[in-house]
Amino acid sequence: MSASPSSRRLILTRSAALIGAASTGLLLPEIVRAQSGKVRVGFMLPYTGTFAQLGVAIENGFRMAINEQGGKLGGREIEYFKVDDESEPSKGIENASKLVQRDKVDVLVGTVHSGVQMGIQKVARDSGVLSLIPNAGVHAATRSLCAPNVFRTSFTNSQPTLALGQAMVAKGHKKAVWITWKYAAGDEAFEGFKESYTKAGGTIIKELGLPFPNVEFQALLTEIAALKPDAVACFFAGGGAAKFIRDYAAAGLKGKIPLYGSGFLTEGVLEAAGPAADGIITTMHYSDSLDTPRNKKFRLDYAKAFKAQPDVYAVQGYDTGLLLIQGANAVKGDLNNKPALYKAMEGATIDSPRGKWTMSKAHNPVQDMYLRVVENKENKVIGVAAKALADSGAGCKMA
Repeated sequence: MSASPSSRRLILTRSAALIGAASTGLLLPEIVRAQSGKVRVGFMLPYTGTFAQLGVAIENGFRMAINEQGGKLGGREIEYFKVDDESEPSKGIENASKLVQRDKVDVLVGTVHSGVQMGIQKVARDSGVLSLIPNAGVHAATRSLCAPNVFRTSFTNSQPTLALGQAMVAKGHKKAVWITWKYAAGDEAFEGFKESYTKAGGTIIKELGLPFPNVEFQALLTEIAALKPDAVACFFAGGGAAKFIRDYAAAGLKGKIPLYGSGFLTEGVLEAAGPAADGIITTMHYSDSLDTPRNKKFRLDYAKAFKAQPDVYAVQGYDTGLLLIQGANAVKGDLNNKPALYKAMEGATIDSPRGKWTMSKAHNPVQDMYLRVVENKENKVIGVAAKALADSGAGCKMA
């Protein structure tokens, strides 16, 4: 179609006006939305099944951090979207894609299960959406598959056990047996223990394992009794951890061969484990009993808000909120300003209930690991096993 000279002049004049308006951020819809529309936050967490309680605690913690800011991010209102990931790795990519493509979230918060996280990781790397990991400790997320838009606020699977070896050798335990489920998290936890224990002068005389989530421990406990190590170190979590603790005591090993573990061994299972857990020593980046004003205030506020006691998962959700708040405030709510957003998050110091922590170059927390002992159904802090401990970030090359 052709246009008359006067029509062309009108079109050009209007185009110039639009370009001028766009340069000042006045007219284009996406620019307006970036500044004043709602931030779209997607939760991809387990809301059913074994890890449902963990998913709820993470969301509670996140919302609590946001609510402390008046319910806004960088001055912008928030709209929440939720997908139950069912702790099902085969649905990881599909579920993450729903939040990114269907709901068009600006931020994706998830998840607990490391297998599901690998699906989220692929979607995050392909789409560029800001992805915040509030729990899953799988190494690849902040090692070989790291990305500028992916930040973890929890731990790597080897971080707690990286602090364990020195503490055991310091107590005179020079020969140890390691036992875990034979799956990714168990293997990665062993990596940290092996490095720290052998470096401190300890010898691992046997590695024992059983398929996840098998809880028939008797044969392996009989083997431990025959080996007579100075101590046993392990990685178990959840209901399986509670049974292992009870079976360890029932086999007559409690009181004879000291039991150590990654902090997940005694996290959230002390009621179920009962007196059998007393005396177990673990390393972890948080403890309910941390005697600091920051932790006490957090625990009180959380209990008031949710009528429940917070755990490490609630803390990690809370810290995920704190990290996002720092980034959003730095860019005045414009999450499309990704270079400035990521720079602010990379340089953040998080004033957490667990203690202040910073972000590594691979986007994983650099944090203190506490030495804890179980006494009367409580993980009591008895010292700091490692100060400002960082994961290696091996193989991480930021695009």
